[in-house]
Amino acid sequence: MNAALFILAFCVGLFISVQAAVNSQLANALQANSVVAAFISFSVGTVVLGIAAFARGGVGEAFGALAQQPLWKLTGGVLGAAFVFGTVFLAPRIGLLNLVVLVIAGQLMMSMAIDNFGLVNMAVRKVSGIRMAGALVVVAGVALTIFGDKIVAALGR
Repeated sequence: MNAALFILAFCVGLFISVQAAVNSQLANALQANSVVAAFISFSVGTVVLGIAAFARGGVGEAFGALAQQPLWKLTGGVLGAAFVFGTVFLAPRIGLLNLVVLVIAGQLMMSMAIDNFGLVNMAVRKVSGIRMAGALVVVAGVALTIFGDKIVAALGR
């Protein structure tokens, strides 16, 4: 596996936390309007991606192939909007750490299901026992992150 791609994936994870914090602050500045903040975030992202797409080329050909695609392939935009709105709405309410560990746990569980069963037309990559154990360690970490202080306090009584 390419170490540079792993580092890039790690950086994407860093960006998710920063994005949630920045978008939360934007919503706060906009009279706590999470929907408008998510809309602005997506609009800025759309402009940046548009510039990148036109700089790379092939936009016409890609749009030409779009008409032959099933509608379910367009749900990524809806899911992305739900993710951005969810982070903007939830970060100030449950805290960034709780939000991110729960997002990671959700991503982990769904990613394992998609890989193991080849959902959404992805290649099947069976989840081994050791990978399942790793996922359980992450879930345990999520539980400790969210409930750890309460557990320690209860044990200290």
